[in-house]
Amino acid sequence: MTQADTTTFTEAFEKPTEADWHALVEKALKGGDFEKRLVSKTADGLWIEPLYPRREGASPIVSQMSGKPWRVSARVDHPDSATACEQALNDLTNGVDTLTLVFPGGKSSRGFGVGCDTVDELDAALKGVDLSMIRLRLDPAPAARIHAAMVAALVAKRGYEPKALDIEFGMNPIGSLTTSGLLPAPWTYMAEKLSEAAVDLKSRGFVGPFVTCDTRAYHEAGASEAQELAAALAMGVCYLRALTNNGVAVDDACQMLAFTIAVDADQFAGIAKLRALRRLWARVEEASGATPKPVRINAETAWRMMSARDPWVNMLRTTMATFAAGIGGADTCTVLPYTSPLGLPDGFARRIARNQQTVLIEESNLWRVADPVSGAGGYEALTDQLCEAAWLAFQDIEREGGIIDSLAAGATQKRIAETHAKRAVDVAKRKAALTGTSEFPMLDEAPVDVLDVSKLPKRGAPSAKSGPPPETFADMVDALSNGAARGDVTGTISGGGVKADILPSLRLSEAFEALRDASDIHLTVTGSRPTVFLACLGPIAQHTARSTWIRNLMAAGGIEAEQQAGFETAQAAADGLTASGAMIACICSSDTIYSDMAVDAAKALKAAGAAKVLVAGRPGDAETDLTAAGVDGFVFAGQDMVALLTSLQKDLGVASA
Repeated sequence: MTQADTTTFTEAFEKPTEADWHALVEKALKGGDFEKRLVSKTADGLWIEPLYPRREGASPIVSQMSGKPWRVSARVDHPDSATACEQALNDLTNGVDTLTLVFPGGKSSRGFGVGCDTVDELDAALKGVDLSMIRLRLDPAPAARIHAAMVAALVAKRGYEPKALDIEFGMNPIGSLTTSGLLPAPWTYMAEKLSEAAVDLKSRGFVGPFVTCDTRAYHEAGASEAQELAAALAMGVCYLRALTNNGVAVDDACQMLAFTIAVDADQFAGIAKLRALRRLWARVEEASGATPKPVRINAETAWRMMSARDPWVNMLRTTMATFAAGIGGADTCTVLPYTSPLGLPDGFARRIARNQQTVLIEESNLWRVADPVSGAGGYEALTDQLCEAAWLAFQDIEREGGIIDSLAAGATQKRIAETHAKRAVDVAKRKAALTGTSEFPMLDEAPVDVLDVSKLPKRGAPSAKSGPPPETFADMVDALSNGAARGDVTGTISGGGVKADILPSLRLSEAFEALRDASDIHLTVTGSRPTVFLACLGPIAQHTARSTWIRNLMAAGGIEAEQQAGFETAQAAADGLTASGAMIACICSSDTIYSDMAVDAAKALKAAGAAKVLVAGRPGDAETDLTAAGVDGFVFAGQDMVALLTSLQKDLGVASA
């Protein structure tokens, strides 16, 4: 007998090197620029290359939930306590294990929020909910100390043992600067009250976390990944200083903190951002003299990426974001229902939101491997770059005096605004494509259902009665336990506060949605949408690429593009324009047909009464002749399409354009 060959399949082939791969790529590019064609860049200018070697010796970055599924959260945000309770119980029955109480006045409430002014009302909103069996989160909002006191009073009323509960109290006073533009008192006073509340809650047996570093407002305003991480670190350090300066041991202070982070549909950046946050915060803990432990990170699918037009696409966006959150190591994830930009979601939208997570947990089993991208060269490299960029941005904030002074001076807001402006240009040029909004829109999309609930009046901190507030957090809990309402435990504080410019809440699709809204109004008033006539020249094979592109572009601006079969002569195209009654024509065909017919077609269309004649594509050498023939403009990729479509709407008599 001969000995069996033990050569593995891969050993039978010569192992290629990175240099071999680059040689083949250069051949395939045929002189094309490698960086422009194959390297993408993040909003921070970080490179994402097409190929990375495995990172040898990499260690997994663990979370609090490593080895267990992340917690599936649902928002409790209906203004009516009974309805809020019904929704919460339905969510808990069907896969949710975490409830996030969203109170009015916070940016994330979107004009709604569970309307609880007393402990009894909060009890009604959570009727039938066994707090010992779930995780309860308080979404950061104005008057967070009052909300925390209400929950503490509710726990006492129901007779729970606090240490047996998993409650995140969500106090985040710095958030007031970004949402309302005001800290009502000097930071030293606010820090003292925050620390007092955290210490009191801990003394009652609550485990926490008590304080949440919430970066969603920064993300909504347009922050890059590094800017959002820098804000998270700056807030966390500010709270650590506040707690330790008021007598809390540094290790205890670290355990009192949690983070809430927005995650969008960019899976590479989203996964790397969460991993980078854990690594960066461990460095802060180490530098502070604490023993690094996995901090709680709550992920929420990003408001910035949500669209009001073709909202079904939001299901894809939020699924991708949830995937990134799960792989990136989020401990809790909240999915914004796909109809959120249109109003308060109904039962179907809430069901989809929780099922997106259930499928990824139960069917895709994403949780079964802790940090599954550990060792993957691309993710490790991007995580490293993000850590470096975020740490430098964090140092900038610290040099400005910390997050509060930076916000008060407008420095952080300015940097984020500059990042947003660059991203807005990419959106307007459709370089950053928004499916269903700037790309592949549906002019006649069917409406979706949302609950018929009016938004609440703008509300911040509860109205205060005259006189000082309760002396201590314990006094506040006692007062609420004895039937006091929010306003009864809120006092007035005069002078010494901090003011700052608020961070705007922006969605990427808003510019295109405004054009669609204007088109809808025009349709209601006139009975028809603004229309452009497509003068398609030659056979369909010659014009279909550009005519299809133009139709999609026009629809993104709420403009119908009337198209007929390709015209064989310039006069036939002019007759088609006359029959359509349109004011504006756009010539569409191939460069070959343009060289033969475009000049004559432009002249004929102008003679037929076209107020404006456009040509789809770059003009090239024919620009002078085409302009002389009456062409008013050229439409091609890379232009500011929002400006172009706005101009066309004005030409077509859309009043609000």
